[in-house]
Amino acid sequence: MKIIKKASEMQRIALKLFKCGEEVGLVPTMGALHEGHVSLIGKSVKHDDITVVSIFVNPTQFGPNEDYLKYPRLFEQDIKICKKNHVNYVFAPSVSEMFPDGYKTFVEVKDMQDILCGEYRKGHFKGVATVVAKLFNMTMAERAYFGIKDFQQLRIIEKMAKDLNFRTKIVPCPVIREKNGLAMSSRNSYLSENEIKAAAGISKILKGAKADFKEKDAVQIIKKVYAGLESLPESKIDYVEMRDYNNLSKININAKKAVLAVAVWIGKTRLIDNIMLVK
Repeated sequence: MKIIKKASEMQRIALKLFKCGEEVGLVPTMGALHEGHVSLIGKSVKHDDITVVSIFVNPTQFGPNEDYLKYPRLFEQDIKICKKNHVNYVFAPSVSEMFPDGYKTFVEVKDMQDILCGEYRKGHFKGVATVVAKLFNMTMAERAYFGIKDFQQLRIIEKMAKDLNFRTKIVPCPVIREKNGLAMSSRNSYLSENEIKAAAGISKILKGAKADFKEKDAVQIIKKVYAGLESLPESKIDYVEMRDYNNLSKININAKKAVLAVAVWIGKTRLIDNIMLVK
């Protein structure tokens, strides 16, 4: 396994692999790797000739009052995980390498970036889309793997890739959960023992909504989910919304398929989760 820190070197390697007919799989991360990331890596190792894992804590997707400085940085541990799971290249650029002095170009996916998490994290998805676009260019990836837990991010990246004619195919991957049902996230490390117990209630409430979807309309389900999340210890809700599963547009109350997405604070940690609903 080789660690690459320069964009120009990553591009040289990617072009050489492309000319040799080797298909590259990309797993974009901000490090602090967990079993959710490992599942993405495993899919790439299985389906691609070469697997590239990017590790970059992207400052442009954090707001002024968010956790950029305290976001977990566990590089040596991440490298061990990548080696163990047969990654070929780790691309770990610096901030100045990705955003040199005078950088002015950003990618925005209008409408989709301003709802759900985008309403509460202004500029977040502009930062995400920009970095992912750069990674697609630098790695020339045939496929890129993204978890469904970040459902809005997944749909935005799919739209960006289609609109900008990227050759990279986006591969959605299932949510990986702890034994208690909590969706795996690097931010789970912020939670205390009591907060973990509270946070585990999120997935249970979503499962209840899935069962209710066959009998109740969207308004009833959202009301029940909101009340359930509100009852969790130390919780504060950003949103509970039901959206079209394919494009995140608003749905009518009698929709046959939807995604129920939530964002809730447990203590000082913001968690997101979602579930697909089908009648």
